[in-house]
Amino acid sequence: MSRTDRAEGASIHHPPSIDRMANWSALAPLIQQVGRSMVVEALRAWADARRGQDDVGDPAACAHWCAQRLAAFTQPSQRRVFNLTGTVLHTNLGRALLAEEAIEAAVMAMRSPTTLEYDLEDGSRGERDDHIAPWLCRLTGAEAATAVNNNAGAVLLALNALAAGREVIVSRGELIEIGGAFRIPDIMARAGCRLVEVGTTNRTHLKDYAEAIGPETAAVMKVHPSNYAVQGFTKSVSAAELVPLAHEKGVPVIEDLGSGTLVDLDSWGLPHEPTAREAIAAGIDVVTFSGDKLLGGPQAGLLVGKRAYIERIARNPMKRALRLDKVRLAALEATLRLYGDPERLVQRLPTIRALARPAAEIHLQAERLLPAFAQALGQGWQVGLKPVRGQIGSGALPVDLLPSFALMVRGKGLHKLAAAFRQLPIPVIGRIEDDALLFDLRTLDDEAGFIAQLDRLAP
Repeated sequence: MSRTDRAEGASIHHPPSIDRMANWSALAPLIQQVGRSMVVEALRAWADARRGQDDVGDPAACAHWCAQRLAAFTQPSQRRVFNLTGTVLHTNLGRALLAEEAIEAAVMAMRSPTTLEYDLEDGSRGERDDHIAPWLCRLTGAEAATAVNNNAGAVLLALNALAAGREVIVSRGELIEIGGAFRIPDIMARAGCRLVEVGTTNRTHLKDYAEAIGPETAAVMKVHPSNYAVQGFTKSVSAAELVPLAHEKGVPVIEDLGSGTLVDLDSWGLPHEPTAREAIAAGIDVVTFSGDKLLGGPQAGLLVGKRAYIERIARNPMKRALRLDKVRLAALEATLRLYGDPERLVQRLPTIRALARPAAEIHLQAERLLPAFAQALGQGWQVGLKPVRGQIGSGALPVDLLPSFALMVRGKGLHKLAAAFRQLPIPVIGRIEDDALLFDLRTLDDEAGFIAQLDRLAP
C-alpha cells in the first residue's frame, strides 16, 4: 500500500468518498483496463457491501474485490468451448465451424468498407445477392438464388411471396417441428397462407395431392424430415411424381430441405442426405435450406430455383427485414467457393472434416489423451475409453449415428464433475449417458489446449 493509499484509507469503519477511493493508486490498473465509470460503479457496491467492516478503507482489499466483481461482469458471455458432446452440428454450441477462408473474408468485411451494394464498373448501386447467387446457381443448377438470415426466414419469405392469402398443400407426414418450436403450420399462418393437409401421418399418395389441388391452391410444399424418421408401413410421394402433377395444374412446388447439402455425403461414407442439386434436377420450383448446418457456412437461409419465383421472392418487402449483413455474406461467399473444389473439402471445411473423420483415428487420439486425462482426475474415478456413437446434428440427420470414441469417467458425483469441466478456462462440454460422463473426441482438434488446462480441474 502506498503512503497516499494509507492516508486516504485510514478510516477503519467508514469508507472515504467514492471520488477519493477512485484515485487510490491500487485501483489505477483496473481503471486503465475497464474505465473509470465501471470502477466507480464497483466502488459504490464495495462501500455498500463492506460498510462498518474493518477492511472497508483498505485500498488493496478494495482493489481485489472490485477486480473480481468486474472480471465476472466484463467476461464475454459467448465463450469458446470444447464441444465433446458427440453432436457435431450442435445447435446450442453454434453449429458449423467456419473454414479459415470464410473467417478471413468476414474479418475483411468487418474492418473495411466493401462493395456490398456497389457496382464498381459503372459506379451505380449494386445488389447484395450478386455476391452469392452465381455460386449457388453453379452448385445447384438453379436459374436464380437469394439468401436471408436463416432457413426459417427462407421458408417464411417463400410462402408469403408466393402464397399469401391462398392455400398451400402439405402431407401430414411432413408437418415437422424443429428446435425452438419452429412448426410448419405456424410458419404458414404467419406467412398468411392456409394450410391444407393431405394423407396421413405415415402414408400419403399422389392421388391425395391431386384431389386437394383446386382454384385456391397457390403451391404444393414438400418438407424433408431431417430431424426424425417415420419407419414401417409408410408411403411418401417423391418429387419426380409430384412435380408433373403440380405443373400440370399450374402450381409451383416448394421444397424445404432443412439442413441441406451441396455435395453427396456418401463420398465420405456418411448417410445420404438429399442435395439441393437433386431437388432442382427433379423440377422443384423453389428449394430452401440452411447455410450453417451441413453446408458448413455461417447462419443463413438459402433459396434457389426458377428465376420467375426467386425474383418474386426477392421483391417481397419482407426480404429487407430478413436480409444478410455484409459479414455473413462475405463468409458465405467464401464457403461456397470451397465447393468449387470438392476433392479438397474434407481438408478445408471443418464440418466435412469432422463428419468424415475415421473412427480409427479418433481411437488413436483417445489413447494418446487417456494417461494425462486420468492423472488430472486423480483417485476415486474409474477412467477409460469407450466406443460411442455420436450425432451429426440435433437438427441435421439426428437419427444417423457416427461411430466414435470417448474418454469415459464413472463414479459418484458425475454431475458435479461435469460442472467442474464447464468451469475450466475453456469450458469442456460432454454428456452423461448410462451412468458415465463421456467426452466424445470426434470434434477435438486442439489436443494441446485441452490437455494444458486439465491441471486446473477441481473435481
